[in-house]
Amino acid sequence: MKRAQLVTGLVLVALVVLTAIVSVFWTPFDPLRVVAGQRLLPPGWPHLLGTDRFGIDIVSRLMVGARTVLIVGIISVGLAAVVGVPLGMLAGQAGSWADEVLMRVSDVVYAFPALLLAMLLAAIYGGSTVTAMVAIGVASIPAFARVARAGTLQVMASDFVLAARASGTSRGAVAGRHVLPNIAPLIGVQASVGFALAILAEAALSYLGLATPRPNPTWGNMLRDAQELLGVAPLQALWPGLAIALAVLGFNLLGDGLRDYLDPRLREVP
Repeated sequence: MKRAQLVTGLVLVALVVLTAIVSVFWTPFDPLRVVAGQRLLPPGWPHLLGTDRFGIDIVSRLMVGARTVLIVGIISVGLAAVVGVPLGMLAGQAGSWADEVLMRVSDVVYAFPALLLAMLLAAIYGGSTVTAMVAIGVASIPAFARVARAGTLQVMASDFVLAARASGTSRGAVAGRHVLPNIAPLIGVQASVGFALAILAEAALSYLGLATPRPNPTWGNMLRDAQELLGVAPLQALWPGLAIALAVLGFNLLGDGLRDYLDPRLREVP
């Protein structure tokens, strides 16, 4: 069952990544070309999922939307990991007042969700993909810091680290040689879960007009356009909603599967 979770997650994530990569080189139709005579076509050939209210092919827009969420996820999760992991390791190694200060600062940042940060940044710099990436990344830093801190505390209490410290090994060397390699699986699991949250956050921000602006295709923008057509063409909202759900499900299953696989205490006994 646990292996099935991992495999299912890998398949869904691979589908999103493959779609995003293919969209760089090819889409069935131009995702920005308006064709007034083909508005709101039902699913069929050659538009497999139909067209939107501007006559644009939905499959093409979904493909480009996958590329957008992948870029936003990679940048935002990367930003959160690059900042949060060193802070968490520092807190776990420092102890005492330094640990307390870093964790309280983390709590303050954690109190500001990505949506609120995006609103603040959009008010200053305007809504854009960069605004969404920064907001999501900053809001995700505390999660990575907490995971890194918890893992660091466990590793620092292990015998091999105590022996290394007793032999005079510096804190930096301990962090690089012992702590980071041992908490890397935890960071990987958190990155997968953070990616799922980033997809949801990007879709919500695009829906509110605080992320990637129109006419650039994103799944959130597609939902925003479809809300006015629910009574006429409900499938317009189904496709981007289904894409978001499957992508989030894939990364969540991947994170759960990696956690179960990497933690021997959670592995199934044959």
